Amino acid sequence: MEFLGVILDSLLIVLVIILIVLALKTLDTLNKVDVILDDAKKKLDNLDGVFNFVDNVSDKLTVVTDTVVGSIVGFISGIFNKKGKGDIDE
Repeated sequence: MEFLGVILDSLLIVLVIILIVLALKTLDTLNKVDVILDDAKKKLDNLDGVFNFVDNVSDKLTVVTDTVVGSIVGFISGIFNKKGKGDIDE
């Protein structure tokens, strides 16, 4: 009976050592993941600036193209309205 107690105590000690080793490896892995995530966050912040720049440029181009298209449509509408008024007056 005493032999069984010694075996159980030995197995428990081995189990505790294995759990400690696994916990240390898990902490090491979590530290590596944290470093990778910090690096990815820095890169995404840089890309965020680029995307904001592209967004601002596209907004300004949209305003310019809307103005150009509006003036062309106004010019063409003016030509057709003048022709239409001339036909009605005659």
